[in-house]
Amino acid sequence: MEYRGVSLRDGEQLFHMGPFPDGTNNVGEFLAIVHALSLLEQRGDSHTPVYSDSRNGITWVRQRKCSTQLERTSLNEPIFALIEKAERWLHSHTRWNDVRKWETEEWGEIPADFGRK
Repeated sequence: MEYRGVSLRDGEQLFHMGPFPDGTNNVGEFLAIVHALSLLEQRGDSHTPVYSDSRNGITWVRQRKCSTQLERTSLNEPIFALIEKAERWLHSHTRWNDVRKWETEEWGEIPADFGRK
């Protein structure tokens, strides 16, 4: 599993994490959304929306809980550390930028994907 954030304005890669062994796409989407929200907050940008093509990732962010069924192992412990950090961030922030669903069928693949589908 790996994830990244890409600016829709100019295609610049804003962050990239991984690859991590033994993760899931939905966990990566969840972490990417929270990473983007945190980055925007650090930059003082409260207006730029964050897009994801993952309904689960968006739902988990809104619920402030990563509801993965992934079994925790020593191999994926770094992923679970990131999940816990992301959940703490979500619980300590009452407001954040709008998170929107990327409409793949209308707009094509989301720029943050790695083109491996």
